[in-house]
Amino acid sequence: MYLSKTEAAVLTSTLPRTLPRPAEPQVKRRLWPLLGPAFVAAVAYVDPGNFATNFSGGASFGYTLLWVIVAANLMAMLIQSLTAKLGLATGRDLATCCRERLPKPVVWGLWAQAEAVAIATDLAEIVGGAVALYLLFGVPLPIGGVITAVVAFVLLAAQSRGHRPFERVITGLLLVIGGGFAYTLVGSGVDAGEVASGMVPTFAGTDSLLLATGILGATVMPHVIYVHSALTPGRYGDAVTAGRTRAGRGRLLRAQRLDVLLAMGLAGLVNAAMLVIAAQLFTGDASITSLESVHAGLGAQLGGGAALAFALALLASGFAASSVGTHAGQVVMAGFLRKHIPVLVRRLVTLAPALLVLGLGGDPTTALVWSQVVLCFGIPFALVPLLWLTSRRDLMGGWVNRRITTLTGSVVAALIIGLNGYLLVSTFLG
Repeated sequence: MYLSKTEAAVLTSTLPRTLPRPAEPQVKRRLWPLLGPAFVAAVAYVDPGNFATNFSGGASFGYTLLWVIVAANLMAMLIQSLTAKLGLATGRDLATCCRERLPKPVVWGLWAQAEAVAIATDLAEIVGGAVALYLLFGVPLPIGGVITAVVAFVLLAAQSRGHRPFERVITGLLLVIGGGFAYTLVGSGVDAGEVASGMVPTFAGTDSLLLATGILGATVMPHVIYVHSALTPGRYGDAVTAGRTRAGRGRLLRAQRLDVLLAMGLAGLVNAAMLVIAAQLFTGDASITSLESVHAGLGAQLGGGAALAFALALLASGFAASSVGTHAGQVVMAGFLRKHIPVLVRRLVTLAPALLVLGLGGDPTTALVWSQVVLCFGIPFALVPLLWLTSRRDLMGGWVNRRITTLTGSVVAALIIGLNGYLLVSTFLG
């Protein structure tokens, strides 16, 4: 069958001038539906340990350590971006990648220290939740610790319905924390000149260095380095397939960077608000030695509303961070050892040290500060493998770090390790 010139011209005019580009698999054009994993991680950056270290730092040294919070938050943004990218590029979490590429003795060592970090994390979160219940309702501390553990277990059950319900619950609790400190900050006020001076890196003796280490450990949380890498692959769909093209990688990277920027930015503002409030209201006040005294001081200076906002924020922090900590423990064991234990058993094991501290009448605030120092010593064991893995082109492909990214991450790791070493020498030998 032959077509006349007229018929051929009409047919040609009805065809598209360019063929449509094939759709990129599993990549959504809107970024906001892809947000969420970093907000789960961000809760760990405003856990009860942050309350203890930030208020202690502000009350003892004014605005001096504000720069530590800002620096730690910038480090957190870099670290969480890298761990999210590892999950996107490989479809596996950090612990699993370590198990696949490191000798077995090293893997067992990393698992052991990660479990110690999980116990220190749970100590901070259970103690914080128990203190909040005591401040709000007069619940005895040991009973409050059990209640916090049970609520965290219930919150974790939301994951059985998928990532999105869990993310919404955790994000809601994060907003409660942020709202509580925004309210209190308005009442306390901010000294702009002192804020500027607090941005100059300096210390005020060994005690301030100990608190700075605690602030760093409370801000850059090693357990969420593991958990964030486990959240991103499922949350972003088939990211490995979608990331095979430059456009697909670009869209996913924009989504996860926006996620990290918003979540870590909110956590950083909350941490800075804690220290500023303490510096404004409690500098030089020898009576501010615990979370209970902070609660009482806020009530005395700003009224019952500020005290209530503090207690509610502390309660939301304990509930949310404890559930994230339990999830991190599951990720660590499954990744490093390919083993699972019932969540209830894990809760009982990690709950024991916190209940021991509460039952023996130990000072909750001191326990919180030292738990954060333990976390700080755990950071290099997660950060160094993360940098090594994300700089390997054979693993990451087109997602591999740029040289400047690896260099910056290496400087961050060196600073943390150096700070830990100086703290050891100053505390135990000085």
